[in-house]
Amino acid sequence: MTGPQPTGTGQYRAAVLGSPIAHSLSPVLHRAAYAALGLDDWRYDRFEVDEVALPGFVAGLDPVQWAGLSLTMPLKRAVIPLLDDVTDTAASVEAVNTVVLDRDGRLRGDNTDIPGMIAALAEHGVTSVPSAAVLGAGATASSALAALARICTGEVTAYVRGRARAKEMARWGERLGVAVRTADWSAAADALTEPLVIATTPAGAADHLAAAVPTAPGTLFDVLYEPWPTPLAAAWAARGGLVAGGLDLLVHQAVLQVEQHTGRAPGPLPAMRAAGEAALADR
Repeated sequence: MTGPQPTGTGQYRAAVLGSPIAHSLSPVLHRAAYAALGLDDWRYDRFEVDEVALPGFVAGLDPVQWAGLSLTMPLKRAVIPLLDDVTDTAASVEAVNTVVLDRDGRLRGDNTDIPGMIAALAEHGVTSVPSAAVLGAGATASSALAALARICTGEVTAYVRGRARAKEMARWGERLGVAVRTADWSAAADALTEPLVIATTPAGAADHLAAAVPTAPGTLFDVLYEPWPTPLAAAWAARGGLVAGGLDLLVHQAVLQVEQHTGRAPGPLPAMRAAGEAALADR
């Protein structure tokens, strides 16, 4: 993989970086946004970049043409030492998924996953809950806790595997100002009675919980978007519960990235969602 090269066409550029990256829907979403906004001189690509290659890639960015980056795993924390500024939101979870280049070459890192999660829930009418549950640990779970810090008025129970992850989630809760109780993954079915359940686990990990969905479930936010619906999401919807999915999160966080990269607001969410749904249907 070589670093970004100037196009020589006067185009403005952005891209998503990560490893693996071939599955990413970000190019589909951002290109749909550019088309809807009439930004014909903008292009958006994806590059396979790991932690070792990241510093060289970032150093090769031309601020005249490059507007910014989207970052996925495993780069959300690796990029932080390479930045000039990091927003409070990104610093709160030590994770950057958005980089903006200004014209003098300064790099600012932000995290749009957190406000994207809040916006996705709000779109489904969920703006405040008395308590909640988080399934899983890790970067997405910490972002979920950061979002819950703004909309949950009571306790959050995190269902995790192992003491190390339990301690990690408890530390995140303390840092983010969220009352977090941890429980072992073997009791994850207990989470399904909460008014809001945020599932941050990998594909297949929560499938067994589909059989335990209660008769009148609240809201499930399953951050997966492929395959969709997950067995848990399908069972939840069949019982009449409200379901938000990973595409909701992906679109809302991408809208915020487009706004930061282009300076154009509000972002064209309907066009981006339609493009994402079409791309998933073709897979």
